[in-house]
Amino acid sequence: MSQTTSQACDRFRALHRSANVLVLPNAWDAGSAAIFRAAGAPAIATTSAGVAWSCGFPDGDALPMQNLIFAIDQILGAIGDTPLSVDVEGGYADNPSDVADNVGRLADMGIAGINIEDGGGDPAALAAKIAAIVKRCPGLFVNARTDVYLRDLAEGDAAIRQTIERGKIYAAAGANGLFVPGAAEAGDLKAIAAGIDVPLAIFAVPGLLPAKELYALGVRRLSAGESLAALAYGTARDAAAVFLRDGRSDDVISPRNVDYGETNALFRH
Repeated sequence: MSQTTSQACDRFRALHRSANVLVLPNAWDAGSAAIFRAAGAPAIATTSAGVAWSCGFPDGDALPMQNLIFAIDQILGAIGDTPLSVDVEGGYADNPSDVADNVGRLADMGIAGINIEDGGGDPAALAAKIAAIVKRCPGLFVNARTDVYLRDLAEGDAAIRQTIERGKIYAAAGANGLFVPGAAEAGDLKAIAAGIDVPLAIFAVPGLLPAKELYALGVRRLSAGESLAALAYGTARDAAAVFLRDGRSDDVISPRNVDYGETNALFRH
């Protein structure tokens, strides 16, 4: 790991120990990443769904590794020294050694962290992948995602217990954080945060408490997930439909549009 990469990892790790929730926008290409950096993001994460869509693939471990490598290279080139965490889904392989090699290629490029998920499957499988990644990429922030809530594997207290159990397994394997998408109830978040020894991460859902209140419950990281990509695509879809129907220029020109000159200046080649 280069000194530059090591410094990015250190800065990213420190953001999880600050006095506020680390709020991460999730980019899907170099343009979105550059805009989020300009908006003041202290770090940037990717969304596997958004990156896959931008490359012409569905979400769900379908994106070829070479496409991901290209996308991340472009994103890194657009954000300077801002730490980047990459969603690698399940690692794009089943064999832990192959997963570690895939993540190692990204780590060698200069990323600061990853998200890697269990998909609701056997926690031992993800633990083995995490152990291999930590051995191959020391210093990289590994955020282990468990889909207990997202896939409705359990309810109520059982969901809390199962999430904590998986979190402990992943932390023992070397994970630096636990990502629990779908968890949103205050009582659940407080119990999960108290039951694990690594920072708790969640993503945005309707009706979620503000970041300050989430911090008091023990949450340390909040990401947008695919929501910003979905918002951008949805806004463009709706505007295009009206433009195609009526052919009025005003339908695609809005005060919310990014400024051409300012946006163009974000990219220096």
